[in-house]
Amino acid sequence: MKIMKTISKYFFMALALCVSLTACESMLDLQPEGATKTTALKQDAYEKLPGNAVADLNAIYAQMIELYAGLGSSNARHCDFGIPSCLMFFECEGQDWIGPNTGYNWFAYSDFYARNYNSVPCLQIWNTYYKTIKAANDLIGAIDPATENPAVKANLGQALAVRAYCYTTLAQLYQVPYSEATKDLPCVPIVVPNMSAEEQTSGPRNSVQEVYDLVMSDLNAAIEALAGWQRSDKGAADQAVAYGLRARANMLLGNYAEAAEDAAMALQISGAQPYTLEDVSKPTFCHAEHNSVIWANIVVESNDIVLTGIINWPSHVSSLYTDGYTGVGTYREICSDLYSKISPTDVRKGWWLNESLESPLLNHPAYAGWKGNGVPYANVKFGVPDDDMANQVADADWTLMRYEEMILVQAEGLARSGQVAQAKALLEGWVKANRDANYVCKASDEAGLVDEIWMQRRIELWGEGFAWFDLNRLHKPIIRTTSTNWPEAWVVDVPAGHPCRIWTIPDREIQNNEGISEEQNNPVGNPFTPQEMPKR
Repeated sequence: MKIMKTISKYFFMALALCVSLTACESMLDLQPEGATKTTALKQDAYEKLPGNAVADLNAIYAQMIELYAGLGSSNARHCDFGIPSCLMFFECEGQDWIGPNTGYNWFAYSDFYARNYNSVPCLQIWNTYYKTIKAANDLIGAIDPATENPAVKANLGQALAVRAYCYTTLAQLYQVPYSEATKDLPCVPIVVPNMSAEEQTSGPRNSVQEVYDLVMSDLNAAIEALAGWQRSDKGAADQAVAYGLRARANMLLGNYAEAAEDAAMALQISGAQPYTLEDVSKPTFCHAEHNSVIWANIVVESNDIVLTGIINWPSHVSSLYTDGYTGVGTYREICSDLYSKISPTDVRKGWWLNESLESPLLNHPAYAGWKGNGVPYANVKFGVPDDDMANQVADADWTLMRYEEMILVQAEGLARSGQVAQAKALLEGWVKANRDANYVCKASDEAGLVDEIWMQRRIELWGEGFAWFDLNRLHKPIIRTTSTNWPEAWVVDVPAGHPCRIWTIPDREIQNNEGISEEQNNPVGNPFTPQEMPKR
């Protein structure tokens, strides 16, 4: 059992309260209930008794970790357990996260297949984020935006922050990175509570600019609404989370000074502290209560994804969890090229097994003698609850935002806004104090420093869902070679701008949404020729 887990039982209560959405053919069919004639009644009820909104609010967070969130129980897949599973798909799309292309691997580089047909991840990702948006809209539509009730404002702010989080993700998936040249390109449909039923069910693709305008509007309102509100646990999006989300959005929009300022505010308000050398000298990153964590999907024993035993992130990610897919050797490995670039004095070198199947992290008594079934570079970064490898209760939390990411966002924002010296000092100070006492940043200009920050992001945030977005945002190629322990079937060299770098809208959505035609979908991109396409 976890110690000091503060999440209340609302998560599993909310799961029971959530209405099944899987029967809808189009995700734009998922109309906010607040857009009906009940809006005024619900607004009045929330104003008189804010606690009436608890079920709707908790349903948002429950939706984020819902079992079969994207495909429904009638099309159940073991890779379908909410937003953490989507973030795993995104990791598979990059060049640093490797797993077997045989055996029990539900995340076998499905990124490239998603560009060629209506694959599991293509539909799952679209549905998961739009169902979460629907849950947020249910609450947003039932609250008067002019409310002065502090409790009601806090409920509204949380829903707005989550909606912004989802749209920020969708904007990065379904269109190329934001710029003056791309801002008017079609992105994804915007669904908000004040739309008519027809607008919600047949919504066209809004532009990149329109989507980001909504994101920034939501986050600005969330920051204001959440001022002074104190959450009961880190599963809730508070003002610090809203600042962190706005920092990410500002970075994507090229507002670098603002991104740095927002990241600093997220750190200040949250009071977050870094994982120390001691903290990361054993497998970790599975508990939201750590001081580093700013926001997380909090998981308890009664959640459906835990009760399955195997349809959860520890089963697929933590090499040390013996009851899941990693228990039969489906390990996530680091690309050997990235591993070779980590200094021997950097504690993070031990987050993966070396060529001799050793890691100093395994000196911890709970893991002594474990050799990873002979798989070099297998990760031991992610621990298991209570350091119990045989524990079948996989109630590990999934981190959505932590201190280290915000420090790196702040450093990059400073570097890109002309404050190179300050950025370098910030980066060096954090690495030297918490990861590698011998670290020296050798970059001397903005471009070099941005690349070094990206390198630190690749190492520090490995496996946490950022890799794909960073590759696209920074216009980097995806390079996989057999010499860097990639299976031959998955060797690619995908340049920035290749059509496979953005996702296609699922066929099911195209067929059932009158606002989007086949011609208006993103072009199918495939880094392989048809003859080279690996077999599944």
